[in-house]
Amino acid sequence: MEKFILAFVIGGAICVIGQLLMDVFKLTPAHTMSTLVVSGAILGGLGLYDPLIKLAGAGASVPISSFGNSLFKGAMMEYEIYGLIGVLTGIFDITSAGISAAIIFGFIASLIFKSKG
Repeated sequence: MEKFILAFVIGGAICVIGQLLMDVFKLTPAHTMSTLVVSGAILGGLGLYDPLIKLAGAGASVPISSFGNSLFKGAMMEYEIYGLIGVLTGIFDITSAGISAAIIFGFIASLIFKSKG
């Protein structure tokens, strides 16, 4: 039960940060998403995001900040093997399923719904 509460609180805190970025700093949703991805990558680089995932479980692994952490992990794993070129290829190695799903579901949604623009 404690694990669920921590997931809820930490996941909610990440969402509150995103909402504050939009409401207080007047960032667009795209800027907010980019900020959270970059924040996740920075926290991953500092070694702080993995302990957060261990503490909160899905509360830290589901939000978009976890995607930034995954980008960092993939880049560093491939960098150790292939050097600088591995940074470019490594970001797609771990995150390719998420990127592919976003493209496929975005395409399906564009076929079903009409844009407002």
